[in-house]
Amino acid sequence: MPSLSTVKDKVEDKASTKAKAAIGFAQQSERLAQYSPSQEDDTTGSTQAVEAKFITPNDPVIQTANGGRLPAVPVDEAIKLNRLKDIIEDRDPSEAEPVHEGEAPGRESIHGARPSEGDARQSTEPEAPLKQAAPPSRTNPLFPPLPLYGPPTLLRRIECLAFRVSSAVLSLNFLLVIILGAAFTSIPLMWSHIWLRLTFRNPDKRRPFYEEEERRRKARKLAERAWEQKQKKLRRRNHVTESTISDSAEDAEEFAPLEGGKDPIVCDVSYYARRVGLDVEIFDVQTEDGFIIELWHVYDPREHRPSSAKDREQHSPDVFPPHSSDETTSSSQTKSGNKKYPILLIHGLLQSAGAYCTNDDDSLAFFLAKSGYDVWLGNNRCGFNPRHNVLEYSDPRMWAWNIRQMGCMDLPALISRVLSETGFEKLGLIAHSQGTTQTFVALAKEQRPDIGEKISVFCALAPAAYAGPLIGKMYFKFMRVISPGMFRIFFGIHAFIPFMLTMHSLLPGNFYGAMGYRVFSFLFNWTDERWERGLRDRMFQFAPVYVSAESMRWWLGRECFAKHKCILATKEQKITEDREDEEEDQVEEQSSDDSSDDEDRRPTRPAFKKESTTEERITKDRVLRRRNTDRSRYAWYGPQTPPIALWVCGADDLVDGRRLLRRFDRNREPHVDLVHSKIIEGYEHLDPLWSMDSIEKVGKEVRQVLWRTAPELARNVCRTPKGCEEITDFYKKGGKTESAKTGLDTTAGEWSEKGKQQVSGGGGEGNRDLEAEIQGA
Repeated sequence: MPSLSTVKDKVEDKASTKAKAAIGFAQQSERLAQYSPSQEDDTTGSTQAVEAKFITPNDPVIQTANGGRLPAVPVDEAIKLNRLKDIIEDRDPSEAEPVHEGEAPGRESIHGARPSEGDARQSTEPEAPLKQAAPPSRTNPLFPPLPLYGPPTLLRRIECLAFRVSSAVLSLNFLLVIILGAAFTSIPLMWSHIWLRLTFRNPDKRRPFYEEEERRRKARKLAERAWEQKQKKLRRRNHVTESTISDSAEDAEEFAPLEGGKDPIVCDVSYYARRVGLDVEIFDVQTEDGFIIELWHVYDPREHRPSSAKDREQHSPDVFPPHSSDETTSSSQTKSGNKKYPILLIHGLLQSAGAYCTNDDDSLAFFLAKSGYDVWLGNNRCGFNPRHNVLEYSDPRMWAWNIRQMGCMDLPALISRVLSETGFEKLGLIAHSQGTTQTFVALAKEQRPDIGEKISVFCALAPAAYAGPLIGKMYFKFMRVISPGMFRIFFGIHAFIPFMLTMHSLLPGNFYGAMGYRVFSFLFNWTDERWERGLRDRMFQFAPVYVSAESMRWWLGRECFAKHKCILATKEQKITEDREDEEEDQVEEQSSDDSSDDEDRRPTRPAFKKESTTEERITKDRVLRRRNTDRSRYAWYGPQTPPIALWVCGADDLVDGRRLLRRFDRNREPHVDLVHSKIIEGYEHLDPLWSMDSIEKVGKEVRQVLWRTAPELARNVCRTPKGCEEITDFYKKGGKTESAKTGLDTTAGEWSEKGKQQVSGGGGEGNRDLEAEIQGA
């Protein structure tokens, strides 16, 4: 039995430990607070940190005493805060809770962060898995920790001001060099056009879709004239209200335009939606780390009444709240059998979701909406209007984020709000470029795989998982060579070259569109050959948007994507994969040669002739796909991953979609069901969105894939989208159906017969003759 003095010593030790912990907690709380105690007042309330909430094992968010949330806290700092609180409140720090629902037993965490597995689990070998191939700091080499910024002290303000001044000068000079480079490389093209004009030739006739462009241009002029005449008639009758115009037009055709006339070129998605008989309402969404982002809902004004301003406000930052299975919150979801299946579209780098809405009826968002889907357009953090629940624009903590936060915070928040508004359990997800990156990152086993259970299919357009040859360009090399500190001196610790947004707001739409095209074409090595040039200025009204300098450093800096040229595999691991692929090819070729003299073995061991085309290469990869199950030891994805569909651009220098296809084909991802894959030869990076034949080559296939993979319960209560009436081979997870065969489209440089029927045809359906309608009006 312990003596009284022993018990007393233990009590005193415990009290002393608690006292030390309380002091440490107070210091750590101030270190991670929004403001220091001396800066707080009745308006701010107490902004001291009270606890760290782990959204993922690598993404803690600080909860403050006044209910706010602060992002971008290093994991070690967050764990320290929680451990000190454990001691003060006599909580058992060994109590663990799963990081994700449905995770395998034993994979548990303390305060949501995975416990350290010790140096014994780490390895510097090239063959080591991503999680084990970590430096001593135990951080993922592809996602190094973000910088820690504390309360705005005098020293911090001086530091931020210094970065803002240096970056304003240096980044502006960098932008000027890019503009001059774009102008210089345009000189040969300009002189070529001048020479053709001087010799009485039309340079535009060299464009692949010239005749179709001319037809659309004339049809648009006629439509503008008809709209103006209609307005004059209505004014003469003294019926000038919007409702009168809408009602009169509504009786004339199915999707009557609600706006018309000459295009003023504005940065307004709802305006372009109204030009094709649709409309848009804007919802505010709060992410789990406190950012306020915009979600745009495209709707048919004949069927849906917009939600009130209060209903469109941001909800709680917590995602996927529980609700009853029969709950339906959206007024657009009417009776059973007449609902619309929800789909969410995510945009690419430096863009907003308006990129899906610039081509009139041939815009992917409007085409899917008119086909019968409930279309939602998601925007990432900051966008055109940077907002946070507690942080200001000038606070560097508002800009301390990269692709992982976009995938693990923004994407779940958008999905959660769409499901909350529509009452469905799943939705279809479509993403382009960087949107595919944030989705691929979020679905990874080490990030946030649970959101895969909320997605019925992931349609990736120009998937950005591996870098293309463009990453080696001189101006990108410069950003990769400089150190992280020098990167911050050049580009700051706030928004990335915000002067671009100033130019966007000041310059006329036509001039900005022309200049924006030249600059981005120079940077990313694509052209407008397949776009409708008359709409090109619209396309650049929705780019660029505010992005963080840290995000661009992730893409182009010396530590992350530009170094490894992959979003989820290290450079060393890629080398290992290449070696394994080469060895497998050699074994297969040898086996094919050995079997060529044995007729009986041919049915069980397919022989391949020497490959001469991409299609033959794809066929061979498909046969090898299930050979080596050991390949999956470095898999990025687990069983919660939704089915995936890919549309790869064959002439894309920015990303390497073929390599991603090869990864799936070679069984490196056994939990991924590839339900559709297609390589479109000749297509460049933005062509899946803006090419004049994108609805024929991409849009109609996306429409069918969305419906084929929709859950059975959802199909039972939803109307069948147009063009999907004949679909019977619905997807079922775990079924015995083989992955879809990769298609190869070699007609991207030609205007097909189907494409000729596409102009103003009700969203690419080819069922209207707009010229005849206008001339007969």
